[in-house]
Amino acid sequence: MRTPNPSSSPVPHTKTDIFLQASVQDETLREYHLVNQTHDETPNGQPEEAVAEGKEPVETDVRKPEPTEPEPLQAVVAQEPSPTENGSNQPQHDGVGVKEQAESNNSAVKEEGLCSSPPPEDANSLKKLSIELPNDSVPVPAMGRKDSVWSLGEGQAPEELDKPIDTPPLSTLLIEKPESATIPVGGDINFVAKVEAKDLLRKPTIKWFKGKWMDLASKTGKHLQLKETFDRFTKIHTFEMHIIKAKDNYSGNYRCEVTYKDKFDSCSFDLEVKEAEQGSQNIDIRSAFKRREPKQQDDTPEVDVWEILKNARPDQYEKIAFMYGITDLRGLLRRMKKIPKEEKKSEAFAKKLEPAYQVDKGGKIRLVVDLADPTVELKWYKNGQEIRPTPNQRKYIFEHKGTQRIMVINNCTMNDDAAYSVAAGEDKCTTELFVKELPIKIVKGIEPVKTTVNERIELECEVSEEGAQVKWMKNGVEVPTGVRSRYRVKCEGTKHYLVIDDASREDTGTYSIMATGGTSEAHVQVDLKPLKVYQDLQDMTVMLGQPIKLHCEIYPGNVPGRWYRNGQLIQPSDRISILHRNKNHRLEIETSSLHDAGDYTFVPEGYSQSLSAKIHIIDPPRVHLDSLNFPDNTVTIVAGNKLRLEIPISGEPAPRVVWMKGERVILESGHRVHAETYGDQTSLTIEITEREDSGNYKIVLQNEAGEATACVKIKVVDIPDPPEAPLVPVVGGDWCSMTWEPPKYDGGSPVLGYFIERKKKQSSRWMRLNFDLIKETSFEPKKMIEGVPYEVRVFAVNAIGMSKPSDPSKAFIPLAVTSEPTMLVVDDVTDNTVTIKWRPPETIGAAGLDGYLVEYCIEGTDNWVVSNTELTEKTKYTITGLTPGDKILVRVKAINAAGASSPRTLQHSILVKEVIEPPKIRIPRHLKQTYTRKVGEAVNLVVPFLGKPRPKVTWMKEGKAIEPSHVSIRNTDCDSIIFIRKAERSHSGKYEMTVQVENHMDTAIIDIQIVDLPGPPLSVTIEDVWGGNVALVWTPPKDSGNAPITGYTIQKADKKTMEWYTCIEHYHRTCITITELVVGNEYFFRIFAENMCGLSETATQTKKSALIVKEGMQMKTQEYSDHDFKEAPKFTQPLINTFAIAGYNTTLNCSVRANPRAKVIWMKNKIVIIDDPRYRMFSNQGVCTLEIRKPSPYDGGLYTCKAINDLGEAQVDCKLEVKGGFTFYELMQRGVPLHLIDKYMNEAKIVEQEK
Repeated sequence: MRTPNPSSSPVPHTKTDIFLQASVQDETLREYHLVNQTHDETPNGQPEEAVAEGKEPVETDVRKPEPTEPEPLQAVVAQEPSPTENGSNQPQHDGVGVKEQAESNNSAVKEEGLCSSPPPEDANSLKKLSIELPNDSVPVPAMGRKDSVWSLGEGQAPEELDKPIDTPPLSTLLIEKPESATIPVGGDINFVAKVEAKDLLRKPTIKWFKGKWMDLASKTGKHLQLKETFDRFTKIHTFEMHIIKAKDNYSGNYRCEVTYKDKFDSCSFDLEVKEAEQGSQNIDIRSAFKRREPKQQDDTPEVDVWEILKNARPDQYEKIAFMYGITDLRGLLRRMKKIPKEEKKSEAFAKKLEPAYQVDKGGKIRLVVDLADPTVELKWYKNGQEIRPTPNQRKYIFEHKGTQRIMVINNCTMNDDAAYSVAAGEDKCTTELFVKELPIKIVKGIEPVKTTVNERIELECEVSEEGAQVKWMKNGVEVPTGVRSRYRVKCEGTKHYLVIDDASREDTGTYSIMATGGTSEAHVQVDLKPLKVYQDLQDMTVMLGQPIKLHCEIYPGNVPGRWYRNGQLIQPSDRISILHRNKNHRLEIETSSLHDAGDYTFVPEGYSQSLSAKIHIIDPPRVHLDSLNFPDNTVTIVAGNKLRLEIPISGEPAPRVVWMKGERVILESGHRVHAETYGDQTSLTIEITEREDSGNYKIVLQNEAGEATACVKIKVVDIPDPPEAPLVPVVGGDWCSMTWEPPKYDGGSPVLGYFIERKKKQSSRWMRLNFDLIKETSFEPKKMIEGVPYEVRVFAVNAIGMSKPSDPSKAFIPLAVTSEPTMLVVDDVTDNTVTIKWRPPETIGAAGLDGYLVEYCIEGTDNWVVSNTELTEKTKYTITGLTPGDKILVRVKAINAAGASSPRTLQHSILVKEVIEPPKIRIPRHLKQTYTRKVGEAVNLVVPFLGKPRPKVTWMKEGKAIEPSHVSIRNTDCDSIIFIRKAERSHSGKYEMTVQVENHMDTAIIDIQIVDLPGPPLSVTIEDVWGGNVALVWTPPKDSGNAPITGYTIQKADKKTMEWYTCIEHYHRTCITITELVVGNEYFFRIFAENMCGLSETATQTKKSALIVKEGMQMKTQEYSDHDFKEAPKFTQPLINTFAIAGYNTTLNCSVRANPRAKVIWMKNKIVIIDDPRYRMFSNQGVCTLEIRKPSPYDGGLYTCKAINDLGEAQVDCKLEVKGGFTFYELMQRGVPLHLIDKYMNEAKIVEQEK
């Protein structure tokens, strides 16, 4: 039966239009169906005949009062009629679901019209879904009809409902499923799903949905979190969905889907969020349609979704909900029903047809309209087709009573269930007629049956109506009645039969028949016939090739049977004979083979009892070495390769195999050498062959039929040993020569030659130097880079292969000496020393330059004396210990790792005799003017001078000698340094420097000025006050700070607040007029003096204040006392216990109120935190913050914030726990977001690298 259309008029004209296009949320459809269920019930308790006669049409405006809180999904499913109303027990259906449809796909689609689409793979894709209304609101007779199906999506034709629906394969992946729950608004809830991973090779894929299409993976945030864990011991994946601070619109149906390759499992559950009672029905529906991103600003105009939905057809609801992000479509439809509908007044009809009518099958119905103009011609339509009266048929009767026009439909059938309309000119009204089919009752139920196998079973049942549709079930599963089925169903009038021609034990069970008005069931028991065994089968042991004869005797004798070997049916052949004479059954095999061994079973046809015997075939063991084709049974293998020697063997039963080398037995559990036996062969495996594996190997086979032995010889050949490390005796600029010794062991084959490789010492890449084998044991590598360390190594090659490389040679560097030094000149000569200087060589080379060697000799001799025993890196050197008056020659050599360069020699000899040079002071440019420094700064002056021999230097200040305790002076051969560590104003003055060599003298004067901050002005007075202006006059400060005064800074302060504001800076005069003062305020003024060091530390304030009054008025000010805002410290927000992750900054926050402003002290474990770079302390507007930079577990403890002022103190405490050193798996278990885990792991790696 169909439900009247709850939407506003006009009613759709065709059957297809009655299908409601709604959201894919099950709860919305169920609630919508429940609201309209009231239209199917007879109003006011009147009998059904009253509706059939048209006395009281179905009321569409009847509504049940809405609860103030959202109802859970279970509450909207109406209860099914009780068994007493239907006359018999009826199966109850709780609703429509994907899982139930998958379990009974074929029967549900064909008989009940129940179908649903597979879950969507993409949250943005919408798929069609056909859902049969659950029989909580639809009577049983309508369950099998096509027009009792509501269509979602773009619409589905009724004839398409019988087609099979592709559903994903369901399995039992979920071992624990989420359960429905109810929480209050703002509460938290956790849904858990578990999957057993014992048979899974990888992690399954899980998806969480709300409704049928909203994928929750993209909605994670502060209100929704998804978590996955895996227990390695129980092999269970745990998936959690955590909803935090739930809102009222979170209510609805949720679904969990798990997929693994071709396996699929799904589970639906409901969440109800209780909200506070609403005092008014004026609900702002538009707030339900607002997008979920209120913080983002959008320039597009606001769309009134409510007006769009009110004007849209029901089949457009889903599209509109998806377009504007509406998830609570259930609440939307509930609120839409509360809005009164505006009915358009008709000009032709005084009274239109009711929106819907209901009549029982076989009854009659009267459709009545009242015309405003009786002369208007009417036309009646059914599903858009005009209804024309026929004289011979009494199906439709048209009556006129005054202005009323009546159409009577007699003997209503299911074909009359349609949309009707009546047209009066251009005006038109429509209605829906629903024909209710009466339930089919079971008059006589089926009876229990007990029989034996191979008998015929016939179950009989009688129903209340001929041609009724019934369903036969076995153990709750529908009985297949196809062409190839063992079951036959027939119907004779009101009697229905289920026939099983050849019964078997599998037919035992509970059979039931289901009609729309009740069910009946009975138990069928099928037993076997008794069997007697006179002679049973006997176990036998037979030699290979001998005949096999099996014999047994059973009663009854006419019972045939089948012979089986190891569960396989035995068929007669030329070699196998099967005989049956009366009670005797024989099986004969002429010549036995190994395949004939096994368990033999004789099964009498129709009986569960069987006769069994075991046949054992034996055969002496043999080793088949001929098939290997090895000369003299010798196997040659190269050392280092894997040897797997497989030798065929035979014997029955399978012989015991033992491999031996000498007296040592080779076990199957060996690590490198092990033996294996399987099937018809045995194998010897040597994972990595070695020289010691050579020798004779013995194979011993034994079984109960005999023993056999065989021998195999294995020869292992190898590559030669590596040569010794090569030697490099000679090294050049880009070449070297190398030699080596032949290898001690040639691997059983002569050495054919050698390969040479070279590499840079800092590199790991070796380069082959020869591609043809070298017969000799020496080689000369070339084309090397100068200054780069190299290593060489050697490979030996024989017929088997190439040896391992030799140890690399000692590192050597191709080097070349530098060119000779340049520009060698004499710099200075004294009575016993000569100083020379030179320039570095033009070509140094890759070996660099270690230093210089200076040599000299007396003119006229060839005895060169080394002056410096150690190399000098400077390009200037003084030769000491010379005799005055001698003439010497000097030369210089450059030294590096390759040796000494060619010498650079002076062209002329040098006479050892000192020359006097008058002194000369070279004052730096910045000291030629006054040198100024601030008090407390350091003074470090360097004054260079010339003169030979070493001049005598003296310093004077103002004509007096300088005290060493005040000023430090240090003199060298070429300069003098004056140093004052901390300058004072007393250090100011003119310093005189004198340089003297014998009778020659030079002087210089340096002026040093030490400056300081100036003092404040001596006095500040208010000269005059007029209007908003004040004239100030002051005197310069007594102390100018040893520097000229550059300006003054003037500030003003209101007497009420005494907060100072700067009026003007860098003012040069000693009088000023301050303007733009506020009338009614009283001001004080103060002035700072300024020089090149800055402002004075204090300021001079006016003793009197200046009152700014309006001209012509004198305001009398009343005395008042200021309110005392002073307050002891009080914490308005305490500290909170905090957990932190090691390596990530964390903060502790609190707020305090105090006047005057409190001093804030932070403590850890009762110890004050002072000057610790790991902590940063902030205080802004009473908010106190302690930042801990990259804490470690040792930073955990008790932290205290203490506030102190003159009126008292207060403190708050909190505990900080630092969790660090976690693995990736532990952080995932604790719910840390992935981006924080990634950042933490990267920083941990950096810290380890730094360590």
